[in-house]
Amino acid sequence: MLWMPITCFIIHTDFGNGTPVESFLRLTNGINFCSGRVEVLHDGQWGTVCDDGWDQSHAALVCREIGCGNVIEAMSEAYFGEGSGEIWMDEINCTGTESSLMNCRTPGWGIHDCEHSEDAGVIYFGNGTPVESFLRLTNGINFCSGRVEVLHDGQWGTVCDDGWDQSHAALVCREIGCGNVIEAMSEAYFGEGSGEIWMDEINCTGTESSLMNCRTPGWGIHDCEHSEDAGVDNGTNSCSGRVEVLHDGQWGTVCDDGWDRTDAAVVCKELNCGNVIEAKNAAYFGPGVGPVWMGDVQCTGTEASLVNCASTKWGIQSCKHFKDAGVTCNSEYINILDAFCMLL
Repeated sequence: MLWMPITCFIIHTDFGNGTPVESFLRLTNGINFCSGRVEVLHDGQWGTVCDDGWDQSHAALVCREIGCGNVIEAMSEAYFGEGSGEIWMDEINCTGTESSLMNCRTPGWGIHDCEHSEDAGVIYFGNGTPVESFLRLTNGINFCSGRVEVLHDGQWGTVCDDGWDQSHAALVCREIGCGNVIEAMSEAYFGEGSGEIWMDEINCTGTESSLMNCRTPGWGIHDCEHSEDAGVDNGTNSCSGRVEVLHDGQWGTVCDDGWDRTDAAVVCKELNCGNVIEAKNAAYFGPGVGPVWMGDVQCTGTEASLVNCASTKWGIQSCKHFKDAGVTCNSEYINILDAFCMLL
């Protein structure tokens, strides 16, 4: 599941136009405790902060307020996704002495000329603990796709696509909490970056918790141009991923023998995920674990559930996880990251 941490703090504030009110501050849709879209609670309703004039000083104030150490970057243009409801704060003007963002001067609660595409966000060093590097995706269509960039020595830089493959992209997906990888992108698919190219010829064992733990020739050692910047396209919802079914209290996978768009379409329909885009095979979304429950699936397209299709089941000893089936569907529904079919 896409982790959407929520951190709340009670703040008594006054914009100088009435009795002090009780407000709350939180970060949402970030990749850890100390990153996300900035939201405040006012008059019983959560709302966002416009990025007009949003800068490092404002982000640093939020950082100090929630105890997250030093600010890495003030994020704009709904980097962490668009919020909903009210836009409570705009044109924030801080002196630097405030103890809370809500003590900075603004035109007033809810007075703005913004859209949620301008929602402000922040990224910090977590809990005051310095870190050597940090990972982000930029210039993508959402938080979980884009050009791969890492922060090293205080400067953002890119990753060269030499040898860049699904396993590296999958590690990035897991690291930022975006679930299954759809595709490892190369040749600056999300546009060319700037500045340093920090990593090249990445060699991962598959056991690393972070891309930065993989072996490379060293920081900044490369033979690339930004036209070779690597990227990631992630599965961000329950409508793409490895197909799994629950049987006898245990999750298992589906063998890709004979797996086609008709079979995948039944999965998409069952999950309320709209039309099928593609039937994936050969463990495209990574190999599963446990039993391979179904094989030789032969759906007609009229079935209400994958488990109603003609198939060999339960427990296919001749099929291994490198043949796990997957699907990509066209939908905005969000439930969990691996596509699944629940058996009743």
